[in-house]
Amino acid sequence: MKLPLPSSLNLRSGFCVRRLTKRFSCSTETLTTAAAKYSRVDSLYRRISPIGDPKVSIVPVLDQWVKEGKEVHREQLRDIIKGLRSYKRFKHALEISQWMTDKRYIPLSPSDVAARLGLIYRVRGLEEAEKYFSNVPRQLKGFDVYIALLGCYSHEKFVEKAEAVMQMLRDMGSTKSPLPYNILMNLYYQLGNWEKLDTLMHEMEENGIYFDLYTYTIRLSAYAAASNTKGIDDIVGMMETDSRIALNWNAYAIAASGYLKVRLVERALAMVKKVEKMISKAKGKKFAFSFLLNVYAEMGKKDEVLRLWRLYKKEEKINNKGYISMVVALLKLDDIEVAEKIFDEWESEKLFYDFKILNLLVAAYCRKGLLDKAEVLVERGVSNGGQPSKDTWLILAGAYLENNQILKAMEAMKNGISVCPPGSRPAKVNLETCLEYLEGKGDVEGSADFIESIRLEGIFSEAAREKLLVYVRHGNLNPNKDITTRTTKP
Repeated sequence: MKLPLPSSLNLRSGFCVRRLTKRFSCSTETLTTAAAKYSRVDSLYRRISPIGDPKVSIVPVLDQWVKEGKEVHREQLRDIIKGLRSYKRFKHALEISQWMTDKRYIPLSPSDVAARLGLIYRVRGLEEAEKYFSNVPRQLKGFDVYIALLGCYSHEKFVEKAEAVMQMLRDMGSTKSPLPYNILMNLYYQLGNWEKLDTLMHEMEENGIYFDLYTYTIRLSAYAAASNTKGIDDIVGMMETDSRIALNWNAYAIAASGYLKVRLVERALAMVKKVEKMISKAKGKKFAFSFLLNVYAEMGKKDEVLRLWRLYKKEEKINNKGYISMVVALLKLDDIEVAEKIFDEWESEKLFYDFKILNLLVAAYCRKGLLDKAEVLVERGVSNGGQPSKDTWLILAGAYLENNQILKAMEAMKNGISVCPPGSRPAKVNLETCLEYLEGKGDVEGSADFIESIRLEGIFSEAAREKLLVYVRHGNLNPNKDITTRTTKP
């Protein structure tokens, strides 16, 4: 099982490793935005781009383009496929890939085959991708195709199959670059198999294969997750002295998180200062600022948080995510007053009214027993055009339960159910079951399992969970009756 990255990196937990592996998860092609190349008023990409619903086929658009006598080139279609993939429009990208051969009879190159293999995996699953691979002619099964298959197995965490593909690459003499090693190393990292990471790095050294930035970053992340500070020291030292790589802020961020995890604050601070020196030219500058706000808050350095916020506002146009990062940092420092000022500042900016920002303060108020302030803030958000989310109502419901306001808790849960998105179905089922119990319609004998599922999903706090169990077992819906003396346990 993968060990978590240090808590100080929770803002972008696993970000560095996931980011670097996106490029080879199922294909080796770099994602580009086709819109940049095809920005003319009447272009094929512009006709395809608005069709965002994957259930709607784009083949008629392609056919109409040709019917109008307009040219279609292989490179044009490849760029559009890349652009669609960058927006996770895998089904439409696969349609174009297949249209290339089925309608335009454009022969596929090994890189085209690799791209299609990855798209089939994304759209139809691994079994179909394997079938496609088995039917690819031998002359087209080049390095790119095997890398795509290796990426699919790595994504599925199928270790034996991934290792088998890696062996095929060895037998073909195609392990001359760090890419296949990085894919397999990332799989071992995800599974917490540190010894195999070292084995692969030794193999790379023996075969004269250089470590690239991804190789170093994966190993560094593993050392940080395992709290191996000597390993962190060694990898940082190797990266800083390797002239072949362009060191970025992510590496220092991982190192800082690893040191902070074992409370080596001064060493963590040294890494953080290196991140700051690189921030002005950093890619993903907003992420870098968010990391710094979070890690300074974890160190308890309020002055640094406020200093960095001033710098952030000076250098960047701050969006909702930036305000979320700052409010999270201040609440970590237990400074609700300044967090409220930042919230006021956010409202004054008239950005999209995201209730995620408001929820942070609502939760803080509830933790401190300031239910009245939480309710007023929710009303304020609604009056300003915001829409309370499922989380808003669950935060309030938990606070109501802890304060024996069962009727208000039930109303909040009903509101939460009404706005549950499709992806939150398990929590919604538990909420509905909870209401059935509370309203006397449920199977009281099965309450222990139900309450345990509430705990596992993290829907309510331990105290609220205990109150739920009391209500379920005793059928007490009288909000004025004190039940705190009951000590029934699941």
